[in-house]
Amino acid sequence: MRFWTEGWGSFVIAIGIALVIRWGLMEAYVIPSASMLPSLLIHDHIFVNKATYGVRFPFSEKWITKWGEPKRGDVIVFKYPVDKDIFFIKRVVGLPGDKVLYENGKLYINDKLIESEPAPSNSDWAAATDNDFKREDIQNPNFQTDSKANYTHFVEKLDDHPHSVILRKDDNFGRSEGPWTVPPGNLFVMGDNRDNSHDSRRWGYLPEEYILGRAMFVWLSCEETLKAKFLCDPTTIRWSRLFHQVQ
Repeated sequence: MRFWTEGWGSFVIAIGIALVIRWGLMEAYVIPSASMLPSLLIHDHIFVNKATYGVRFPFSEKWITKWGEPKRGDVIVFKYPVDKDIFFIKRVVGLPGDKVLYENGKLYINDKLIESEPAPSNSDWAAATDNDFKREDIQNPNFQTDSKANYTHFVEKLDDHPHSVILRKDDNFGRSEGPWTVPPGNLFVMGDNRDNSHDSRRWGYLPEEYILGRAMFVWLSCEETLKAKFLCDPTTIRWSRLFHQVQ
C-alpha cells in the first residue's frame, strides 16, 4: 500500500485524478478571437463545465449517460465540424426543428423577432478595448484596421436569457441570411460579435455529439500574452474579469 501513498504511487494517483477532472468534469480554454465580443474578450481564460449535459466515454463522442440538453442562449465549446482538431466557442441560438433567419442585423427564431435593445455600458463592454476589435477577414488576413467606436452594443434576450451582442455600424442593412431549419440532433450557433464570427451561417449545423461543454466563468484575463500565447503578461491582467460569469 505504501506505493500508492508515497513517491511514484502518489504521483500516478494525482495524474489520474487530474485526467478524470479534465475528461468528465471541467477543462480550461483560452479565447483566441473576437467572435464572442463583448461577452468574451480575447485572452479570457475560461473554465468549461463538461458534465453539464452528461458524461461521455473517454476519448469518444458517445454518451455514457445524458441528463440535460443544450438551451438557447448557452455558450458552448465544441469541435469545429470542418476540422475536429480545432475547438470553437459560440452561443446556441437554434435547437432541433427551429427555423433561424438573420436579416438586417435582427435574429428571428420560428418567425419571431428576438427582442433586443441598445444597451448601456456594462462590465463586458467597458473592459473591451480597440485591441479586441482588430477585425478578422478570412479572405484577407492582413486586414486588421478597426476600433470599438465602429460598433453598437445591444442586449438580446433568448428564452429569457439576456446577453450582450454587438453589430458593426451601418454594416447590416439589406443583408439577409437564411432561413435555415435545424435538423434533428443538431444545433445552430452564432457568435455574439455578429459581423465577425465564423459560425453556423458559414459552415452549417453543429452535431450535438461535438459539444465539449458549457462555458462557466472567466478565471483569468489579460490584454497581452507572453511569447507562449497561452501565458498572460502579468502586467496587463484585467482584474475586473477574474471569476466573471459567462452570461
